[in-house]
Amino acid sequence: MEQEPIMKFFDIQSQADLEQVQQFIVDSADRSSVEDSAEERRRNVQTLIDDVRRRGDAAVAEFTRRFDHVDLEPSQFELTEEDIDRAWDAVPRPVIAMLERAHENIRSFHAKHLRGSWEEHLPDGSMYGQRLTPVENAGVYVPGGKAFYPSSVLMNIAPARVAGVSEIVMVSPPSCEGSIHPAVVAAARIAGATRIFRVGGAQAIAALAYGTEHIPQVVKITGPGNAYVTAAKALVRGIVDIDSEAGPSEVVVIADKTANPHHVAAELLAQAEHDEEALCLLFTTSREVAEKTLARIEDRMQVLSRAPIIRESLSRFGAVVVTPDLETAVALTNLCAPEHLSVQTEYAPRVADKVTHAGAIMLGAMTPVAVGDYYAGPNHILPTMRRARYSSPLSAEDFRKVTNVMFFSKERLNRDAHDIEEMARLEGLEAHAESVAVRIKDVN
Repeated sequence: MEQEPIMKFFDIQSQADLEQVQQFIVDSADRSSVEDSAEERRRNVQTLIDDVRRRGDAAVAEFTRRFDHVDLEPSQFELTEEDIDRAWDAVPRPVIAMLERAHENIRSFHAKHLRGSWEEHLPDGSMYGQRLTPVENAGVYVPGGKAFYPSSVLMNIAPARVAGVSEIVMVSPPSCEGSIHPAVVAAARIAGATRIFRVGGAQAIAALAYGTEHIPQVVKITGPGNAYVTAAKALVRGIVDIDSEAGPSEVVVIADKTANPHHVAAELLAQAEHDEEALCLLFTTSREVAEKTLARIEDRMQVLSRAPIIRESLSRFGAVVVTPDLETAVALTNLCAPEHLSVQTEYAPRVADKVTHAGAIMLGAMTPVAVGDYYAGPNHILPTMRRARYSSPLSAEDFRKVTNVMFFSKERLNRDAHDIEEMARLEGLEAHAESVAVRIKDVN
């Protein structure tokens, strides 16, 4: 009896096959479990948020005990300078040096595309422009639990610092011992966090949005998290600004017959080890590459330490799809709008040019997703769950706001008054029209 592959396998031979794959992609986008639907999750998270808003630190401590199995007094939420020093000293110096190099790459990249304020002065004496200023403060969420992510620390905080944010509050779930991994704390010090709290989950998002006795209220929350963190961010949007509703990791690999199946398998495995809800898809024109990739995944599963997580992820949200051509692979990729796209084809840039929806694109055999995750400089906090159709990676600009500035001279107002008054009256706003007319009367 032939063994069932670890991932779903589709071979598109007909329109019906194509529609089946399309439906799988759309159905997998939310990645809600059977036990906890998206709507039920939102209701549960809203109840939690309301409780934190009402009871503050007491609710945060209660949820930390319930979900993280850590008993912390509110006075213990924030790391002290002594805590930070101990964590720093526990990290080997080569690791510190590596984090500093990665931070400089990230900082430098984000500084390159920072816009400046501007003004334009016209011959009639009028002026218009925009003033860009950093947000007052920001909260950054760094996932924890199954793994620790110093890279997410750098990716959150570095652009905020580049933007000029003066107060940056980091929250991250505590381990069962009640601590945050030393490398995460070290990364926070390197990047410039001003305060660090060992609080995670939806309760941390609620605390940042509304403030508690010990956790300050912020105006912007960024950072990836699980489905509950994502739901919490969506529910507090409007009370605070958020970057995006980022969820579990995603990767799409587009491969042709020139692709190395070992490289393809490595990309799928790398994302699957993040989380049981990671989405991992291969679109390939080569059945041989598809079959060899599956075989390689099975081989590597025998030795990888996070194999149970990988197996769960790939069996639920993993698929290998043999497509009739690269155009179909591109179309399916745009439908998926993945967080990460790896293009492993003979003419990778040419194929990638046709992709309109993706958070980050890695071109060619020598560009694993990991270079973007950790080191190259572009941000790894990316839209997921098909949100790359309308959303963008985190940038320094996300931590700044724009104020429009304008000045009208007498000459300019005289010239344009009639049009402005007419527009106001067209909309039935007589007082708006009068606000112009009274000025014209006074100056003439």
